[in-house]
Amino acid sequence: MSQPILSVRNLTIDFASHRGNTRAVADISFDLRRGETLAIVGESGSGKSVTSLALMGLIPLPPGQITSGEARFQSEALGEVDLLQLSDEQLQRVRGNDISMIFQEPMTSLNPVYTCGSQVVEALRLHTTLTEKEAAARTVELFTMAQLPRPEKIFTSYPHEISGGQKQRVMIAMAMACNPAILIADEPTTALDVTVQARMLRLIDDLRRQHNTAVIFITHDLGVVAEIADRILVMYRGRVVEQGTVLDIFTNPQHPYTKGLLACRPKLSVGKKKLPVVADFMRETAEGGFIATKAGATQVIEPVEGERNALASQNSNETAKTFPVEHSVSRPVEPHFGLETAPSVESGQPLLLGTNQGSADMPSGQIAEANAVTGFVGKAGVGQTAVPGDMAPLLQVENLNVHFPIRKGFFNRTKEFVRAVDGVSFNIYPGETVGLVGESGCGKTTLGRTLLRLVEPTSGSILFEGVDLATLPADQLRRKRREFQMVFQDPYAALNPMMTVGEAIREPMRVHGVGGTRQQQKDRVLELLRTVGLRDEHYLRYPHEFSGGQRQRICIARALALQPKCIICDESVSALDVSVQAQVLNLLNDLKREFGITYLFITHDLSVARFMSDRLLVMRQGKIVESGPAAELYANPRHEYTRQLLAAIPKDEPADIRAAVAGRA
Repeated sequence: MSQPILSVRNLTIDFASHRGNTRAVADISFDLRRGETLAIVGESGSGKSVTSLALMGLIPLPPGQITSGEARFQSEALGEVDLLQLSDEQLQRVRGNDISMIFQEPMTSLNPVYTCGSQVVEALRLHTTLTEKEAAARTVELFTMAQLPRPEKIFTSYPHEISGGQKQRVMIAMAMACNPAILIADEPTTALDVTVQARMLRLIDDLRRQHNTAVIFITHDLGVVAEIADRILVMYRGRVVEQGTVLDIFTNPQHPYTKGLLACRPKLSVGKKKLPVVADFMRETAEGGFIATKAGATQVIEPVEGERNALASQNSNETAKTFPVEHSVSRPVEPHFGLETAPSVESGQPLLLGTNQGSADMPSGQIAEANAVTGFVGKAGVGQTAVPGDMAPLLQVENLNVHFPIRKGFFNRTKEFVRAVDGVSFNIYPGETVGLVGESGCGKTTLGRTLLRLVEPTSGSILFEGVDLATLPADQLRRKRREFQMVFQDPYAALNPMMTVGEAIREPMRVHGVGGTRQQQKDRVLELLRTVGLRDEHYLRYPHEFSGGQRQRICIARALALQPKCIICDESVSALDVSVQAQVLNLLNDLKREFGITYLFITHDLSVARFMSDRLLVMRQGKIVESGPAAELYANPRHEYTRQLLAAIPKDEPADIRAAVAGRA
């Protein structure tokens, strides 16, 4: 075996606060060799990102503290050094040159007041001898390698002017600029669609091959690393619970936590059924830990933050077919809940779900399709909604267009248009989940925002319960949004950093005057926090105190606060680790079954779309190119673009992994 380029021994990291000391990383050790890809896998809060930030000298001291350990690195500029002991000047020579990092949240990592190109040029000018002109040409070349559309245009664009996936590709180009010896990729493909993800994984692997670069690939999804990793290190609660070759981990996982991570991921071959979660694989003890076994030994592991609450929530959803009234927002019962009776909040009786009535004709083929994909068949009963023969669409979109003008010429008089949404038409029926998939930049997010008029449409109609939102006055539109909510793609940008989490979730109830007294609203917020796997004490914390996955759960709780009829989920689980993702997907499906909530589910993850959706819309360059029942579309895609999307999904079957290992060797 070659000499390790990085050797980490007994690394322990603590964080101090007024709530006490938190051990984020507990005595971990690993080696990394040149040309090797090491995948570090685990849930949010397991210590993956903290470990990488410590290697880059980016942990704030205080409140962070590297309690013990060393990280020996073979630097070309400085020789053998301990990264944990370097001065700021030495770290500046290492960062971006010897070691580069792709950060998890590109919007918070890119400077909003500088263009994307100038930020990459700055890195090249700092660490190389390139002139300004040469650095600009190299940046455009890097943008082209990163598969960015119109790289010259992206060069002069600001971060807020491009999509989330495009921002992530700018970060990848910046990290690769100086051909580093070690590339740390912290969730580098989380915001990317499957085709761009496949290209980025190949791009990172090509860098490894061409320059013998060592890669630390941090992710919550084991499936992503199946074909590119040499070894996998599984972290749980700040500890390394299992490590081995990629083939061993996938074919013979030893630790229950690893087995849980593998089982939580949606499969293309699996239709509508409840996903398992990590808690199903770990038994809680009376002392508050979890019993897990490895190599015949029994060990007690402290529970993951929020896991016990999430398990309780899951168990209650499985055993109960009704939701207690005290868990619901205190407001008059809406017809869309399909309630045969409307008990008062004070009654304490469960809500019994019955039928949902409509008023317009629905073609017989669509009735059969709806019955087949939703399971709403026969006479309605408790926890079940029937599909009547006469059902009106909840949402009707007709010939919707969103065109953004681009001014050109010396006096900026010549106009061209980017057709972000181009003649889109579709219907969504009550209680249905419609998935919207496509590559980054195809117009998915613009379409979702336009439906709520967060982006003004150029033309077309948006009929929500027969009311055209496209022409609705602002005050009426605001009231209508109570029934039509959205979970945004970037959880950090969606939350007010000056507002506590509890107040952020309570705000919609306060604005719309629902939920009763302030104390009743607070009780509702605490219940929502527990529902999405968080704890009561999180009520008084601020968004910056949470991980990316936890912030997304907060946004989902906020969208649920008003119990809307329709929710647009814009990449709502893309920032979540696979176990929490499974909990949230199960939760969304439970809410759909219990309350008849309708979803437009925008995602780049086709496995998630397959699990969640009754019907699918495939979008490309602003147009819907294919639509149909989810199972049929996956089994027999008609459009070439759909076939390309399906072919780009990471393969994690043993035969595929063996072929990938052989190819890397």
